[in-house]
This record gives sequence, structure tokens and C-alpha cells, in this order.
Amino acid sequence: MIKPLFIGDLKIDVPIIQGGMGVAVSLSGLASAVANQGGAGIISAAAIGMTEPDYRKKFHEANKRALRREIRQARSMTKGVIGVNIMMALTDHEALIKAAIEEEVDLIVMGAGLPLHIPRIIDEAGLSGHHTKLVIKVSSAKAAHLIFRYWAEKYNTVPDAVVIEGPMAGGHLGFAKDKLGEDRVLLTQLVKDTVAVMQNYRTAFNRNIPVIAGGGVHTGSDMYEVMQAGAQAVKIGTRFVTTQECDASDAYKQAYINAKKEDIVIIDSPVGLPGRVVKTKFVEQIMNGETKPIHCPVKCLSGCNYKEAPYCIALALYNSAIGNMDHGFAFAGSNAWRATEINTVADVMNDLLVGYHHEAYRQQRKKSAANSTQLAVTDALFAI
Repeated sequence: MIKPLFIGDLKIDVPIIQGGMGVAVSLSGLASAVANQGGAGIISAAAIGMTEPDYRKKFHEANKRALRREIRQARSMTKGVIGVNIMMALTDHEALIKAAIEEEVDLIVMGAGLPLHIPRIIDEAGLSGHHTKLVIKVSSAKAAHLIFRYWAEKYNTVPDAVVIEGPMAGGHLGFAKDKLGEDRVLLTQLVKDTVAVMQNYRTAFNRNIPVIAGGGVHTGSDMYEVMQAGAQAVKIGTRFVTTQECDASDAYKQAYINAKKEDIVIIDSPVGLPGRVVKTKFVEQIMNGETKPIHCPVKCLSGCNYKEAPYCIALALYNSAIGNMDHGFAFAGSNAWRATEINTVADVMNDLLVGYHHEAYRQQRKKSAANSTQLAVTDALFAI
């Protein structure tokens, strides 16, 4: 049987962390559904206030209000594990982290930047006694080591877990464009490298620090492979988009279903990172050099120079989430084109687990057959 994931004293019965997908793709509906199936449901905080009518006038307040609302709504729908994904690139990430901890979420996943100062922020806010687990998301073992070493030396603590995300993920990617091919950077190797780095911190702090693998994990077989490499859980986003419970529009989900393999493309994001998306009319326009002038009163991302940016990525993502695909696009993992129909979260979770156990059984039979062959050869040699 597959083992549950333990992050400190937090138990996640099924070691599947649903990826936090913004803008407004993974909110309380999807997160609570995953949690009800034993996984960890994750609400994306990215521009979450765009769901509020006063977003442009009261940007920071709208984000905090919407985040608290979605957390409470998720809690009303499940007794399972609920977390929040907060990008360090968000200009109000500190306020969102504080709000999430005050709402007593089970875990916070922090990526898209280096969360070096987070322990200080939490301590100064008087929130260090809360049970919320802090999980960092990185794209290399080197980045994980940098963050863990800084926390250890500066604050005498370390993150509770680490997500290592490979180059086949959807959305913004922490890799150069020439590293985004399927055979350039293997997720299994990233996992092994990160597990090796964590060993020192596990010893120094005398506790388990789980490594969670994400980016291109699409099947139970994929899940088995990365867990054999040392991951204690997987992070999966793309598979959950085409579910009834996903908070995105039907048009967003249909973009996955209609996509061919060649429709999953890499674009240049206005924030200076490559991003993997499903090609739409809007994507074709920006790839052809067309611009969409921005009037930005909020500056939601610290790396965005809206006066020079060709388009507003937050608005493009929100447009698609609410069904206006001609003025936006869907972030998507490299396997999004494999979606063929709308399922339920229960269907997806079951398919992943059945696939995992099938692969485990197949590998065990393969190993047993190899051992039997070796035994037969040995017996034959001794008989000579």
C-alpha cells in the first residue's frame, strides 16, 4: 500500500499535493474536493482579489479578503488538508502569508522567488506558534540548499518540506528555455539531488523533511517512478484542471481537451520567465509581437514593469479562468494535451492510485522474475 505523507505532525493520507493554479483556477471548490479524497487541496493566492469587485481600487485588501473567504469556504466543505500557494513574486506576499496563517491553513507552499525572510515575518507578526507547515518550492537542489542554509544559520530553523519542480510543469518555469525539453533535466535526478541535500538538514534538526516531486507527473506510473527516486509525495496540477470541481471556466477546461501536443507552447512572460501554456488566439498574437497596452494601478508582481510589458499576465489569466479565452490563455503542464474528457476529482485520484499500484506490482513481478532467472543460473552453475 502507498504510504501517507507526514509533514511534521501533519498527516496527508494520500501523498498527492494538488498544485496551486492561478488566477482563480484552484480555489475552494477544487481544493476541498482533493482534500475530501485524502490529498492536500491547495488554493492559489495569485491575484485572488480579482474575484472581488473593488480589486483595482483596494488591491491589497481585496486579495486578503478573497483569500480568507476561499479558505473559510474550503473549510466548510471538507475536514481534510487545506493549504495555500503564495508566490514570493507577489508584491503583497507577506500580508497573504500572515492572513493564511491566521486562518490556520495546514500548509503554505512558497515559490517563484526565495522566501529567505519568512521566519522573521512570521515571528514579528506573533504567529510563530501556529501549526501551519511551511513548504518551499524550488527548481534545483542548489536553490533548496541556499534557502535551508539561510534559515538554519539566521533563524535556527528550516522549512517543513520542499517541492522540487521539474521543467515539464505548467505556468512560470524556473529553467532557461534550452532546458525545457523532456530529456534535458530529468525529474528523477532532481529528486535524487534534493534528497541528498536534505539528508544533512534531517540529521542536524533530527526530523523528517519530505521531498515532494512536481512537474510533468501525469500518471500513477510517473508517480511511482519519482517516489522510487526518493520523493515522499507528488505535486500535480494539470490532471485536476479537467475536473468538474475545478474552479476555472468550462472554456478553460475545454482548451485542454481540444489541445494537440503541438498546442502546448512556451511563451515569454512579462515578468521575465518562460511560461508553458495552451496556444490560443491571444497567445498567437503575443508570439507575433502584438502588444496589449496596460493601465496598471496595482503592480501585483514585483518583477513586472507594466510600462514596458507587452500585456498584463494577471488579466490574461483571469480572463481565461472566467471563460474569455480570446483575451487570455491557460497555463498548462506538458501533458495537458492528453486530457480527453471532464472527470471528477475522485476519478483522477483513483486513476493515479490504481496506476501507482499497477506499476508497483509490475516492477515487483519484474524483479521477482529477474531473481528467479538469477537463481536458476546459479543452480545450473553449481550443478556443473
